[in-house]
Amino acid sequence: MNGRDLVRSVKAVGSVGAAQGVRTVRAAWRRRRADATGLPARGAERARVPGAVQEVEPGPGGGVVRFSRSELRILVAVNGAVFWGWDGAEPEPSYALAGRCPEADPRAVLEPDKDGGWRVVAERVTVVVSRHGAVEVRTPGGVTLRRDLPPRWWEPVGGGPARWMQRSEVAADARFFGLGGRASGPRLPDGRYRLWNTDPGYAFAPGDDPLYITMPVQMVVSDGGTHLAFHDSSWDGTVTLLGGEEGEGSGHDRAGTSELRMDGGPLRCWVMVGTPARVLLAWASLTGAPALPPAWALGHHHARWGFGSEQEVRRIVAGYLEHGLPLDAVHLDIDHLDAHQVFTVDQDRFPKLSVLAEELRRDGIRLVSIVDPAVKALPGNAVYDGGTAEDAFVRDASGQVVQGVVWPGEAVFPDFTHARVRDWWGRLYEERLAQGFSGFWHDMNEPTSFAAFGESTLPRSARHSLEERGGDHREAHNVYALCMARAGFEGLRKLAPEERPFLFSRSGWAGMQRYGGTWSGDVATGWPGLRASLALVMGLGLCGVPYSGPDIGGFDGDPSPELYLRWFQLGAYLPLFRTHASLRAGRREPWEFGAEVLEHARVALVERRRLLPYFVTLAHLARRTGAPYVRPLWWAAPEERALRDCGDAFLLGDSLLVAPVLAPGADRRAVQLPRGRWYDTVTERAYEGPAQVLVEAPLSRIPVFARAGAVLPVRGEDGGLELEVWAPARGRTGGGLVMPDGGEGWDEPDIERYTARWMGSRVVVEREGEDGGSEPSHPVRVRGAGER
Repeated sequence: MNGRDLVRSVKAVGSVGAAQGVRTVRAAWRRRRADATGLPARGAERARVPGAVQEVEPGPGGGVVRFSRSELRILVAVNGAVFWGWDGAEPEPSYALAGRCPEADPRAVLEPDKDGGWRVVAERVTVVVSRHGAVEVRTPGGVTLRRDLPPRWWEPVGGGPARWMQRSEVAADARFFGLGGRASGPRLPDGRYRLWNTDPGYAFAPGDDPLYITMPVQMVVSDGGTHLAFHDSSWDGTVTLLGGEEGEGSGHDRAGTSELRMDGGPLRCWVMVGTPARVLLAWASLTGAPALPPAWALGHHHARWGFGSEQEVRRIVAGYLEHGLPLDAVHLDIDHLDAHQVFTVDQDRFPKLSVLAEELRRDGIRLVSIVDPAVKALPGNAVYDGGTAEDAFVRDASGQVVQGVVWPGEAVFPDFTHARVRDWWGRLYEERLAQGFSGFWHDMNEPTSFAAFGESTLPRSARHSLEERGGDHREAHNVYALCMARAGFEGLRKLAPEERPFLFSRSGWAGMQRYGGTWSGDVATGWPGLRASLALVMGLGLCGVPYSGPDIGGFDGDPSPELYLRWFQLGAYLPLFRTHASLRAGRREPWEFGAEVLEHARVALVERRRLLPYFVTLAHLARRTGAPYVRPLWWAAPEERALRDCGDAFLLGDSLLVAPVLAPGADRRAVQLPRGRWYDTVTERAYEGPAQVLVEAPLSRIPVFARAGAVLPVRGEDGGLELEVWAPARGRTGGGLVMPDGGEGWDEPDIERYTARWMGSRVVVEREGEDGGSEPSHPVRVRGAGER
């Protein structure tokens, strides 16, 4: 034990109490000993590169290019996605892919290229392989979007997984986005980013990295086009980004670079090329359609670690009703559990939980339960006994069950990478449903195991099934939460087949959208935390996870009334609209911040309720197309450079532009508008883009703009669906899509398509159909028609 570890041990004992603190010291030592004996010493390594091309074997959609020291398999799929894998790596098995690998494009042909290289030409993309193993991705017009230099491996002389490095070059004007949930985004600045899902153990701010969700998924935007690159390895790694520099007309541009280093796993990559919408459509077809949340989950949620009792929950709900504030869900944290044990209820604090759930449901409010993966290692605990009988828990290299420390104390961890364990865990949600819960949030599933020093997770030597292939935690760590989400989602589908599951998870990996969404985790209270909240939602959306949101007000501390209100106003336009705070933080109810904040928060809540049909439509479109609800300003115009660096505003679907206030004391703010006409939704004043405009942002609201010609489904004064139509510019037409929600089941509604155009002095709205236009199915309200 070095001096730093000793200091951390002392702090751990003092910060969490003597008993738990001593456990974390023991857990840290256990973890260190397990890895010292369970992981092979790395020893000497030898470096390797592919070498020169030796032979080529064409095949469907591409083929195999064999080099002197490696081989490269290339596949262009029918959806336009490109796969390549080194050293015989295939697309499967993969935790990211949804089902089978897509079919090969029969029209894609591997053919000779100049200088001894080879190429595959397809309809949407051309892939060029040099004679030494560089891989270039080009648009159909011949523009190079990405050039992967020949990779390098470091192989242990005594055997074992090889480390590898892949350096990629992009255009000098390119910008990087994605890599999972990053607080410093949405455009990722130059720097090093770790690929290891991590509970930071404290409330985080923009400079903190890594966080709970890391993915080797990059979206790259440049003048030449947009592409998404996914390196399908779940091992620990790093991505180092360095933006390019343009030579100010001299032609001596420096390319942007991305250097990926992995501690193991296959070196395989998927690349999708096209518009942002086409790229994410291909990504969703590859990794799975986003889960569709029930309509109530698109309303307002109130959560807190520290409700403490049924009486406290009733008091909070009564406050919402008394103040006329809409509320759709209440979340119960670990304090409703019996001694923090999963799938239990504290009978002293919540003696009639199912009765409480029924009372709330009559008022249109659902109960949502936290679910942690850690199971208290205590004979007599039903989950522990059941898991022991199923041989469900992770074991170490010597065959002993791995123990860690989490909220219930000494705990064990299900191995969700085994189908049998997922099936067992999924059945446990029957207890939660019987208690009246309608939704679930997975927490602590990086997985977190408290440790006084070292990493706060399982030993890297811990053994996992990995779908009966066998492996250790180095490979399983990043997909642990993904597999837990799958267990919960599939279990709920069996237990309540008539209802869409509602589940969101603090951690996850590529493909997690199949099972639900996520939230920010423990974001720090403060203006930087507010900015990080938006960055996380936008970045995750570009990685294919459309449903997410922050802890409004921040997880820790006491937000000022102004900060709380600005956070609340932002949250009203994000997919997951949830207030939440830690046990020791200040209150988060709107009426706790004074009469002025209460009134302005009511306006935001009422507007969210009014826009609920629009959010429902966006949810259905996300499921069908992979497009996120929250989109960067460059979404429809990635070629506009001024929009690529704009991270303080966003598009909500195609129709709205939201410009939150992210700094204290502001009553005006500058907004970068994309091309076209935009209406201030309060004043109905029209602005022409592209332009930067200065607009009013009083404490009562944040600026929101509607695109000219937009047709938005909203909730009318009578509670029914209404079409809000923003007048198109003269001489132009507009339109929009509407997908009314069919309830909580699996029936998907038909898409209603509407067009809006000027006819003389008025705006006419028609519903498109096979037989031409017809009268709209809903009442119409035209706005902005007074502007010319």
